[in-house]
Amino acid sequence: MPQLLPVEPTRTQAIGVLVGTFSMFVVGVWAFSGGPLTGIRVIDAILLDSHYKYLAPLFIPWTAYFVIANWVGFQYYRNS
Repeated sequence: MPQLLPVEPTRTQAIGVLVGTFSMFVVGVWAFSGGPLTGIRVIDAILLDSHYKYLAPLFIPWTAYFVIANWVGFQYYRNS
């Protein structure tokens, strides 16, 4: 089977991960703190909401935890 990705991450991939992580962190902190209204209807609706605005920033870590936990469980099952 041909190798699709390089063995080690490239500089572009590393910068992309860092930029994505930093931007998600900034948006999450801004949403949690209830930042000022922007005039953009979708963002303002999220900021004015008191319950579901926490769902979007927390969805990514919850999903990552779920995927990693399932992968570890599958590895335990496969190697036992």
